[in-house]
Amino acid sequence: MSHPTDWSVGYASRRQPVFARNVVSTSHPLAAQAGLRMLQSGGNAVDAAIAAAAVMTIVEPCSNGLGSDAFAIVWDGARLQGLNASGCAPAAWTPDYFERKYGAGATTPPRRGWDAVTVPGAVAGWVALHERYGRLPFPDLLAPAIDVAERGYAVPVIVQQKWAAAAALPEIASQPGFAAAFLPHGRAPQVGEMFSLPAAARTLRLIALTTGEAFYGGEVAAAAAAHARAHGGAMSAADFAAYRPLWVDPIACDYRGWRLHEIPPNGQGIAALMALGMVERFDLGALPVDGAAIQHLQIEAMKLAFADVYRHVADPQAMRLTPAQMLDPDYLARRAALIDPQRAQDFGPGLAPQGGTIYLSAADERGMMVSFIQSNYMGFGSGIVVPGYGLSLQNRGHGFTLDRTRDNCVAPGKRPFHTIIPAFLTRDGRPVMSFGVMGGDMQPQGHLQTLVRMIDLQQNPQAACDAPRWRWAGGQLHLEDGIPAATAEGLRALGHRIEPHVDSYQDFGAGQFIWRLDEGRGDAAERGYAAASDPRRDGQAAGC
Repeated sequence: MSHPTDWSVGYASRRQPVFARNVVSTSHPLAAQAGLRMLQSGGNAVDAAIAAAAVMTIVEPCSNGLGSDAFAIVWDGARLQGLNASGCAPAAWTPDYFERKYGAGATTPPRRGWDAVTVPGAVAGWVALHERYGRLPFPDLLAPAIDVAERGYAVPVIVQQKWAAAAALPEIASQPGFAAAFLPHGRAPQVGEMFSLPAAARTLRLIALTTGEAFYGGEVAAAAAAHARAHGGAMSAADFAAYRPLWVDPIACDYRGWRLHEIPPNGQGIAALMALGMVERFDLGALPVDGAAIQHLQIEAMKLAFADVYRHVADPQAMRLTPAQMLDPDYLARRAALIDPQRAQDFGPGLAPQGGTIYLSAADERGMMVSFIQSNYMGFGSGIVVPGYGLSLQNRGHGFTLDRTRDNCVAPGKRPFHTIIPAFLTRDGRPVMSFGVMGGDMQPQGHLQTLVRMIDLQQNPQAACDAPRWRWAGGQLHLEDGIPAATAEGLRALGHRIEPHVDSYQDFGAGQFIWRLDEGRGDAAERGYAAASDPRRDGQAAGC
């Protein structure tokens, strides 16, 4: 009989930053190693990011897949460029479509099934990044993922926990194709058990050989459309063929001499910018590092930012407010003035209209840096897996509303409100850090908390990553283990409603951080980078 091993019991450990001239930081070691392999083969940070992202679809299926959406911010050596590879609604989607199927009381598209799936954008995002910046042949970038999908890998501890938690939900486990792909032996894999996904290897080969054409205009698109028809969905091959990712200019705000950059709407990155713009009005560096006062000010700013973001952010072509209006310094000053240091409050939006994710980062010695995020949403997304192709599809359509008065109301070809947000930090126009924190509405909250620690409190990226976090969620405040008891009592005394965190999938986010040691002042090859990887996941930062 084999010796029993308890994988859940451990002691507090401390990670140190990784220092290297070339570095890849992801939430799974195999993905980081795949990216490093590209760098060692003469590729650049974009090649590394694509290779790592492809591997992540296999090794962390509880968070992303080949049917994911993605966003990226790239420092190409001279400027920042953003990529929005989020999916669009099928041509058949209207409020009437959903109300006919789900009743007049429906307020959003469903959480699971084909009627939650927008056209997946991640693969198109990989292709777009490679076409503009890649150095190695595209098939080379997918080779590690194909190998892992065919040969299999030992399932790690945290992936297994999230896999089992999501698979226990009947609304996911009952979706067409899910059990056959992700419940071998009728259950989620155990820790250390080998798992392979040969159907996904087949799809990756098709993507590699056709540079994505098979996915959007060929065999894979046809199979997905046929599966949708067979299970009551409206997605068509024409919807796949019509899809294009968008190159965009990041939006930004200044903070104490630094500048934070985010992807513009339809993503929620603007929430981090707004909150940071508000807390700049307070001297956070003079407050106790882990005390209630510094946390309270950040929480109140985040609540104010979310009030506007949840009301106004949508596909930018449908928004009646612009990001510039939402980031106007005078407006943020007025919002900051509403924060009472002595009590917690509830806030509504201040402007009126005028009319479970993976994150990774890579950087190379030539100075290119990539901030990349990819997600199915809510764990395994829609739960749909197209048989024979290992195509696990996101459920980003659930991010729409059916309220015709809202900017985020569903419409054909429209992009929904999106939670995943890569980030980038510069100073005086020079690159400093590519970073992100995954985890639904935790993402802008994680951006705010880690940046305050690094900029106001001078903590190194790994320490800022390791530090305990709070999460505000719809009127409740959740506190991570490790927040001092006195801080929790202080927040409660200020009026915060602190509740236990009971969601078995969502947690306090997990980040990857790559900090340029010369802060863009000289040659990246001379100083290199310091990289951090979040202990809340199975990942690592790897360098050479």
